[in-house]
Amino acid sequence: MNHKIIGIVLLVIGLILLFLAYQSSQSIGDQVTEAVTGRFTDSTIWYLILGAASAAGGVGLLVFSRSTSH
Repeated sequence: MNHKIIGIVLLVIGLILLFLAYQSSQSIGDQVTEAVTGRFTDSTIWYLILGAASAAGGVGLLVFSRSTSH
């Protein structure tokens, strides 16, 4: 399978997960948890981690697949 396609899919998934993390962090429950504990809920943190990793992997595949293609 083409690395560019996989890179684009990973980038899109990563951006969607980051958007979901943002939406989750703006919820009342998450803001109350952050105010009390000083951190976001576990689900928001996982959205952030997985979204950032997926987006970084997608960008990496797009950048490096261009430089190695003939």
